Amino acid sequence: MAQKPERLFQAEALGNVGTVGNPGFTSFFKCAECDGDIPERRRQAVPGCRLCAACQEEQDRKSHLS
Repeated sequence: MAQKPERLFQAEALGNVGTVGNPGFTSFFKCAECDGDIPERRRQAVPGCRLCAACQEEQDRKSHLS
């Protein structure tokens, strides 16, 4: 599960990221789903994130199944 966020960090470092997350919105410090901490690296890489990487991956997986 940790591979997806790492790819985002790599892409950002290479300047290949378009619009990721919700620019202009403040990222959550705690995940809205599981109440776990959202690491600083994720909050910087995905502006306006509301979910930790694991919960975001699960949400993405569910949205692709429907």
